[in-house]
Amino acid sequence: MTVLFDDATDSWCTLIFAHGAGAPMDSAFMQDMSERLQALGISVVRFEFPYMAQRRLDGVRRPPNQAAVLLEAWRKVYAEVRAKVAGPLVLAGKSMGGRMASMLADELQVQALVCLGYPFYPAGKVDRPRIEHLADLRTPTLIVQGERDALGAKAVVRQYPLSTAIELEWLAFADHDLKPLKRSGFTHEQYMALSAQRIADFLQKVLV
Repeated sequence: MTVLFDDATDSWCTLIFAHGAGAPMDSAFMQDMSERLQALGISVVRFEFPYMAQRRLDGVRRPPNQAAVLLEAWRKVYAEVRAKVAGPLVLAGKSMGGRMASMLADELQVQALVCLGYPFYPAGKVDRPRIEHLADLRTPTLIVQGERDALGAKAVVRQYPLSTAIELEWLAFADHDLKPLKRSGFTHEQYMALSAQRIADFLQKVLV
């Protein structure tokens, strides 16, 4: 499994950042956010789940692996990084990557969890929430979510019984990729910068 280490200057923590279902670890979103976090003193480790690593080899698009495979990949990467990094470790992920991380955060006893665009339910299936483990989550967690996210809109998510360990940062008029409508008054670049700073502030609060 390829693991990409990007060390920040004067790093004060390390964030393991998993990709979402449809885009690889070096997608524009993953690259942009990683660079912004590094600029704030957060080292970033990226990796690819088995199905995405195979796509990189043969160019064939395929669906994500079963959850058990994804979780085991997360465990292996965490163990590898933990063996190399002495400081605080944070699990993080975009969409599916964050969902898988949230299912392991308590098990691995990490110090914090960050999710960007959490998939609270499948697209068009609000009646099938993916929140069972979120009610009892103990790990300090930040979820950065667009208010009009098709996989977790504010009007729906605010009704869920989420753990008090979870903080939600809502971005007005933003979608699953944190892209806002023009009437929000913000650009995507501004929302990415705001999200990175919010993550850094959250981690400073819970780690330092």
